[in-house]
Amino acid sequence: MPGKRLLTEFGQGTSLRRQDYTEAAIRAVKDALWHNSINLAELFGRDKSDMQIEVDIGVAEPDQVDVDAVGAVFPYGQVSVTAVKGGLDIPRSDGKAPTVIAVAALSVSFEMEGA
Repeated sequence: MPGKRLLTEFGQGTSLRRQDYTEAAIRAVKDALWHNSINLAELFGRDKSDMQIEVDIGVAEPDQVDVDAVGAVFPYGQVSVTAVKGGLDIPRSDGKAPTVIAVAALSVSFEMEGA
C-alpha cells in the first residue's frame, strides 16, 4: 500500500567540467536535503527508518546516473531513486564536455492508518 505523501523538496546540482551525471544528481539531492531541517518522523511519532523516500532525478542522460550511489546519500529511510529525461546540458565554448545540470524532487511518505 503506498504511503501518504507528506513532503516534497527540490534541489539542483551541477557537474561543471566532467559531465558526471551521477555527481550532478548527488549534488541536487544534497541541495534539497541540506537546506531543510524537518523533523517529520518525530512529528508523527514514527522512526526515521519508516520514511518512504521517492527520488526523481532529471538529467539529459538518465542512463548515466548510478541510482544506487544517489540513494546512498540518505542516512535512513526506504529510498527509491528514478532517473528521467530532464535537466540540462550546457555546451562549453571550448568544445569539451558540457556542463551538466540535474534537478531532484524528493517526496517523503509514511504508511498512515486511515489515509
